[in-house]
Amino acid sequence: MNRSDSSSHEVLREEILADAVRQAERMVRKAEREAKALVAKVTDESEQERRSKLAAAEATAERQRILTLATVPIEIGRSRATRVERELLALRDQVRERLLARQGFAYGETLERLAAEALARMEGDAFVLELSANDLQQFGASLAGAVAARVGRPHVTLTVSDEPAKIAGGVIVRDPQGRQIWDNSLAARLDRLWPLLRNKIAEHLGLDNRAEPSGGPS
Repeated sequence: MNRSDSSSHEVLREEILADAVRQAERMVRKAEREAKALVAKVTDESEQERRSKLAAAEATAERQRILTLATVPIEIGRSRATRVERELLALRDQVRERLLARQGFAYGETLERLAAEALARMEGDAFVLELSANDLQQFGASLAGAVAARVGRPHVTLTVSDEPAKIAGGVIVRDPQGRQIWDNSLAARLDRLWPLLRNKIAEHLGLDNRAEPSGGPS
């Protein structure tokens, strides 16, 4: 092989190597571009997913906030109604204690009125008045006559039972056969009137009167 052929082979080899290097560089650059594009895509998708999750979380938090705010007036109203009802029941207990202690009113006259009121709701001409043990000793002898005069029914016959009733005060009126019984004891009377009294007290005091009252008809 002469020197000319050797030089030609060397040039060709260098060109092949140079072309291989250029192709390798192009492949590396392409790979880098593709890698960057893939990374950017993944990053963008991750960011979108992050934003989506963040938006969903914010929306959930906002809904929860709205729901919580909506329940605040309800809870405040419920708490106030419970507190008002507790105060009114405490007042009822105080009234009951004063009634049983005969404080602030003429008890003998009250007994007459309670008996007369019961008689006005009953039919017949003969009735028995039942009193507590203490009231039986104090008013047993005079109550029947006083009640008969109060009701203005000349043909009515009233007697006071010798057996004390299991009440703390007031009167129970019944016919001799026990077919009609009207419990006008102090406790029963208060329980029947309490719903009306409760509403009037709450209105007078400016309290929330939306709580459902308890008790029977007056």
